[in-house]
Amino acid sequence: MSDYTLPAEWAKQDAIMLTWPHAATDWAPMLAQVEQVYRELLKAIASRQQLVIICHDAKVQQQVAAIIAELQLPAGRIHLVQAPCNDTWARDHGPITVLDKNGTPCLLDFTFTAWGDKFDANLDNDINQQLFQADCIADIPKRKIELVLEGGGIESDGKGSLLVTKKCLLNPNRNPQLSQAEIEQQLCQHLGMQRVLWLEHGYLAGDDTDAHIDTLVRFAPNDTLVYVSCDDPKDEHFRELQAMAFELTDLKTLDGKPYHLIPLPWPAAKFSADGERLPASYANYLILNDAVLVPTYHDSQDTVALAQIQRAYPDHQVIGVHCLPLIHQYGSLHCVSMQLPAGVLKTTQP
Repeated sequence: MSDYTLPAEWAKQDAIMLTWPHAATDWAPMLAQVEQVYRELLKAIASRQQLVIICHDAKVQQQVAAIIAELQLPAGRIHLVQAPCNDTWARDHGPITVLDKNGTPCLLDFTFTAWGDKFDANLDNDINQQLFQADCIADIPKRKIELVLEGGGIESDGKGSLLVTKKCLLNPNRNPQLSQAEIEQQLCQHLGMQRVLWLEHGYLAGDDTDAHIDTLVRFAPNDTLVYVSCDDPKDEHFRELQAMAFELTDLKTLDGKPYHLIPLPWPAAKFSADGERLPASYANYLILNDAVLVPTYHDSQDTVALAQIQRAYPDHQVIGVHCLPLIHQYGSLHCVSMQLPAGVLKTTQP
């Protein structure tokens, strides 16, 4: 697999994959609110590129088709695929796509265990195998890989560097039989990386993933790192995120230069009805071909976050999407989506 490499998220895409929320998931008590978020995603994405939507069953597929018609979206750009699912976190159960030197994609199906067997994942772990048989997917290589890995746990700059957290990838609930060196060897082998950058620090209260990198630090073009920062000494995250920021200043590009660092603001603490802190992060944004969708939280820092992300992606339109409902299940916008790079789908954009 060393002939392939994991592209940066801002590489040319065919589509975004979503897994639609349904009543048999933990979303049931607030399904209407979370469906409104998905409607906003449909509108923002379908106007720009294709979508692949995983539907739990025929009933859900009919509901999604009705929403597409109601919103008057271009149905030819939206592919509905039936596959039973436990939950909606496409970033973590969706396929990870690597490209060969000619740009031909290969779809990788890593093992998904719901972040270390915290929840049921038997259906979600089988989604990719059903997706691979869907009519919309091109006749390209597909690989099943035993390594436990979630898409939210890795960040690629598209140039050979992979950014991860030790808290997640070295957690004994993932691949306890493997050492750090062995995990790094597999990451470099499967994803075509020259090196893995391991962060010691960084976490968000309420995060089920054991510190996924996509809630903390993101690669951006031009050797840039966009990261969450906390400037409130009274906040429980202050010391840990300050330590993470210090780590980032020490990182160097493959040619030995420091990264350009763009800090994201810290939103006011958000809580569930039971008083549990929720993982609101502006770093959990989604990159499209010509836009960046940024989670917002009805917070005074929303506009600051949008402006900072615009700095990182000057050639993209930055669009806020209200995501308070999503964080009630401990994820946000990037967590519910997975990009499918150019060449994954049979059809080019209608």
